Formats: sequence, C-alpha cells, structure tokens
Amino acid sequence: MTFIRLIRRFAAPYKWLVGLNLLFNLQSTILSLFSFAAIIPVLRILFGISQVDTTYVDLSTVSGLEQWLGAAKGNLYYLLSEQIAQRGGGTMLAWLGLFLALMTGLKCLTAWLANYYMVPLRTGVLRDLRRQLYDKVVSLPLGYFTQERKGDILSRMTNDVNEVEASIMSALDVLFKDPIMITIYLLTLFVISWQLTLFVLILLPIAGLLIGRIGRNLKRASKQGQEQNADILSQMEETLSGLRVVKAFNAEDKLRERFYRLIDATRRTFNRINRRYYLAHPVSEFLGTTLIAVILWFGGILILGNHSTIDAATFIYYLIIFYSIINPAKDLSRAGYSIRKGLASLERIDKVLDTQPNIIEDEDARPIKEFSDSISYEHVTFSYDARRTVLQDIDLTIRKGQIVALVGQSGSGKTTLADLLPRFYDVQAGQILIDGTNIRRLRLRDLRELIGYVNQDAILFNDTIYNNITFGVDTYQPAPDGMTWSEAVERAARIANAHEFISAMPDGYQTGIGDRGSRLSGGQRQRISIARAILKNPPILLLDEATSALDSESETLVQQALEQLMRDRTTLVIAHRLSTIRHADLICVLHEGRIVEQGRHDQLIKQGGYYRRLVEMQEMKE
Repeated sequence: MTFIRLIRRFAAPYKWLVGLNLLFNLQSTILSLFSFAAIIPVLRILFGISQVDTTYVDLSTVSGLEQWLGAAKGNLYYLLSEQIAQRGGGTMLAWLGLFLALMTGLKCLTAWLANYYMVPLRTGVLRDLRRQLYDKVVSLPLGYFTQERKGDILSRMTNDVNEVEASIMSALDVLFKDPIMITIYLLTLFVISWQLTLFVLILLPIAGLLIGRIGRNLKRASKQGQEQNADILSQMEETLSGLRVVKAFNAEDKLRERFYRLIDATRRTFNRINRRYYLAHPVSEFLGTTLIAVILWFGGILILGNHSTIDAATFIYYLIIFYSIINPAKDLSRAGYSIRKGLASLERIDKVLDTQPNIIEDEDARPIKEFSDSISYEHVTFSYDARRTVLQDIDLTIRKGQIVALVGQSGSGKTTLADLLPRFYDVQAGQILIDGTNIRRLRLRDLRELIGYVNQDAILFNDTIYNNITFGVDTYQPAPDGMTWSEAVERAARIANAHEFISAMPDGYQTGIGDRGSRLSGGQRQRISIARAILKNPPILLLDEATSALDSESETLVQQALEQLMRDRTTLVIAHRLSTIRHADLICVLHEGRIVEQGRHDQLIKQGGYYRRLVEMQEMKE
C-alpha cells in the first residue's frame, strides 16, 4: 500500500485537521529558515568574513528580479553597518539574539499547533478502525467463526490494531511534517548554490539504497510475528477456558512445553525484526554525517579555488540548512520502516474487514412483524463443508402453538436444524418457509426478532443482572403493558423463578455477575437466560435443552420456568433428556442427518423403532 493510499484511507475523513497540520508545519519550517538567515549578514559585517557593498540603492529604480534581490540584500547590509556604527557590535549581537529567540519561539509555537491538530486525527483514525473491525466481527455469520480461531480474531482486534497505532499512525505524523521541511530546505539549498546541491543529490540515492536494504523483508517478518502473537493469544484463551480439564488430567507440563516453544519462536522473530528496525537510525545518522563531511570537502574546494558563487558566510548557512535536513530525513526513513511493520498488521485486519458474509439479505427483503400460521422445512439439505452432509432432505412442518421436539444421537443434526431457522447458516438445497414465505426473502432483523433462544450453555455477559435480562429488547422504547422496564424485568424474573435469588444479592438486579456469569450457579444462569427470553416475548422459541447439566433442584426450577416460557408459543426443543418432552405435540427422531421417525411419544413407543431404543437406553442409564 503506497503512501498516497494510506493518506486517502486514514486521513480523508479528517481533511481539515490535515490542512491545519500542514499549514502550521509549513509556517514552522519557514520561520526556522528566517532565524538561520539572520546569521549571514552579521558574520560578514562583525567578523569581516567578506567585504560588502554598503551603498544604499532605491529599489524603485531597479529592474529585474535578480538585480532587485541583489539591491535588497545590499540595502540590508547597509542598514546593519549603519546600526553597528551607531550602536556598536555588542548591541547588534543582543538584537540578533532577541531575533533568534523570537523566531525560535514562533517556530516552536507553530510546531506545537501542528502536533495539536495531529492528535485528534490519530485518535480518530484508531477509533474508526476499531469500530469498523468490531462492526465487521459482529456482522459476520457463525460459519466464519467455525473456520477461524478465536484467539487469532482477538489478536487482530488487539495486537494488530495496537501495531497499526504504534507504527502507521505515528509514521503519519512524520509523513505530514518531514516532507514539507525537506522540500523547502532543498529548494533553499538550490537557490543558494545549485552546483553544490546537485552534487548532494547525486550522493543521496546511494545512501537511500543502503538504508532500503535494511528495511527489506521487514513487512514479511512483521506479519510472521503477528501470526505468532495470535498463536500465543489462542493458546492462552484455550488454557483459561479449559483450566479445569488441564488440572484434572495433570496436563500443566504439556501445556507449558507447548507455550514455551511458541514464545521462544516469537522471541526469535521479534529479535530479528527489532534489530533490523533499530539499525535504521544509526545507519542514517552515519550516512548523514558522511554526507556533511563530503560537502565540507567539496564546498571548501570550490570556495578556496574561487569556483563557487557563494562566499564562506553563505556556505556556513548552507551547512546549517543541510544539517537541519538530516533529522527529518532520519525520521522519514524510520517512518518507512514503521509503515512496513504496520502494513503487515493492517493486512491481517483487512483480511477480516474484506470478508464477504455468506448470509446476505435481499435488497427487496420483506418485513415481517408477526407469526400467524406455520414453519415449514421443505427438502432441506445442509453441510458445513463438502466432506460431510449434516442434514439431508428434511421435511418438517411446525404449526403455530405446537411444541416440536428434536431427538437423536449426538451429531445427528439437531442443533444444526434449529440454527437454520434464524439463518445462522443458509441451506444448500431446499427452503425454509414462515407463513409461506422463504426466510431468505425476509428482513434478517425482523426474522430474528420473532425468535427467542435459550441455549444449553447459558450465555451471559459481564454486566448487571438487569442489563443481561434486557439484552434482547430496546429499553429506549416504552415497556410492554404500560409498565416501567424495571417492573417488566421483575415480572420476567418471577416467571423464570429467578426473582428470589436476585433479590437476595447485595445490589439486587444491579449486581454484576462476572465473566460469563461466573458468580452465579448453573441453575441461576439458566433462569436469567430464560427471563431474558420471557422479556423479549417472541412468538417462536428455540430451546437447546437447558436442564441437562443441572442438579435435581435446579432442574425442577428451570423446568417450571421453561413451561411458563413455552406457554402459548411455537417451540422447537432440542431434547437430551427424553423425559422432558413426553407431552410434545410432535417428536422428530434424527439419525445421520435424516428424520427417520415422527409422532407423539406414545405413538413412537408403540412403533418400537429408534425412539423407543433411545428411551430404553436412557432409562437404563438413569
């Protein structure tokens, strides 16, 4: 990505900030030139470096730009010599010092103003990048996250964004300032002596080639380093998530060995990156000093041999300006290395931002605000990849108000069948209809607004109980039935058998529940999850059996809450404990991605097929 593309991408929304930054950088550079220029006439007059023409000339009588500039310079020398004659050299040195201090003060002020307007640009760009990345992540379909590692995605959202901030954004500060300084200084050098400057420009590409060799392959190595950082984050996330299993199997040493190998490889990679990066500054400083030495030699030969158009005092001014180019040139070279490092992280971020979701809403998608008749699966076939078909030729009709249960062995496709309804995934063949309309033709937000979801693993957020229950509703809108939202939340909690334990907590509904609800028991988490679904009040309910991992007392309370939740709703239940779905209106038995049996409990028992064997096996276990 070129510099121009970087500017267009990051700075375009902040044009006025860029303009102010460039304006004050330009002023700072010009003021520095004025402060340096005051040295020339004083050196000539005070220390007799050369004789000057002190005759005053009326500028209105002079024609031609070159003659006018020469006359203006002569008049300046005349005025200075007059002042020295009247006031003495010491007084002129004092005035010179005051002039230099004033110019330096103005230069520092404008330089600060340039940085002042650069700060909101940098923070704004980073805010925009984080916002884009987060928006993209939450908009991607679930299928994307089954193919990507969670740790790698987290690394792109943290490490890579931080690398962009540390490298590209800090480099943009330099790129907005130093090219202006270098350009103005070079133009000034050409005006002073085009011969000497031409000689310098012949040497600069040689130095540039030497510096460029240092930055070669830096981008590729930086990308490798960020990928290794992602591996570290992935292993840390896996370790924290599975710490109970790690300790139960005494696997600490095995994980330590894996982690140590990973961080040692990452250390070697970043050693190589940073050593090459830090080589840029001393090499550029050495080359700059070498260039000054060469200029001293070449310029000295020209002046001593009377082959130069400038005198010794002007040559000193030339050297001061050229030396002033060295620091911005060094910063510019380091900015180039920083951009190469940052581009590796930016490519990893763009890989997420450029991902095209496979769940796409039609441009002419229809709104749907209520569910009135039925849900139909017609010849539905689905697979996560080409290697294995998860569901094959599924036909299923769910009437409004029915409770339909899905049973079968693990891996038979129960959860997948339910996940297709809210379009977490799209079918490869067949169609799913709600009230006769293909769900692909419905607005995705409206479709999911009709559906409530209670998972086997209650997913809560590190927030208060109140905010977790209101998670699925817009609290800026009026609460239902003329209540306040606090009253509606309490009613939902009472129906879910959760109000009693919530009231006993230190801050009641405003109590924080920790990461993933870690401060609550399994039964309490499930009842909060059910209260959330009750408050949303959806006409369609998806239940991934919420009682399978609970003790008897918690199971009873949760089952009572589920019965309240399912009342007057169309419910699709994924059943693990078959005893909980005996009264379902329809039980579908899945085997290897197909519905092999359908019917009520008593009917399926009489058939003596898959369902009966599942019931008998579970009764034997219990």
